[in-house]
Amino acid sequence: MIKKKKKKAYTEVYALGQYISMSAHKARRVIDQIRGRSYEEALMILELMPYRGCYPIFKLVYSAAANASHNKGFKETNLVISKAEVNQGNTVKKLKPRARGRSYPIKRSTCHITIILEDISFYQQSEEYLMYLKKPGCSNENLNLTCYHTYSSGGLWDKK
Repeated sequence: MIKKKKKKAYTEVYALGQYISMSAHKARRVIDQIRGRSYEEALMILELMPYRGCYPIFKLVYSAAANASHNKGFKETNLVISKAEVNQGNTVKKLKPRARGRSYPIKRSTCHITIILEDISFYQQSEEYLMYLKKPGCSNENLNLTCYHTYSSGGLWDKK
């Protein structure tokens, strides 16, 4: 098995809920509404939605934000739900007694929910830096940075 190395591990925090007693289809209906939203907006949406699956997802989003503030020191105002996925878990099978000694199977589906929060303050700082570099002239004595035009750098591919 090949393990993939995470590129954004320093800006991401996650929370994982396993064996939640709900079908994956019903949980996806709620998760699709909050994917890509900010942390505070997602909490408001989850509080106001009328579905039963909102409460466990609310607890997971809140837990992921607590992990972010406690473990990494991120501010909750800068958090965005970058990835939210629902996978199908085990199906709990029971037998219910029926008339004449017969039994009726009951299947309770479960799901695994993963919420990944990302800190966007890092990207805002890098965007400001990139906007500074895109300015004409873009050389500063303090930073000792110089921008070179990609297609007129005097190399082999400059010829037309």
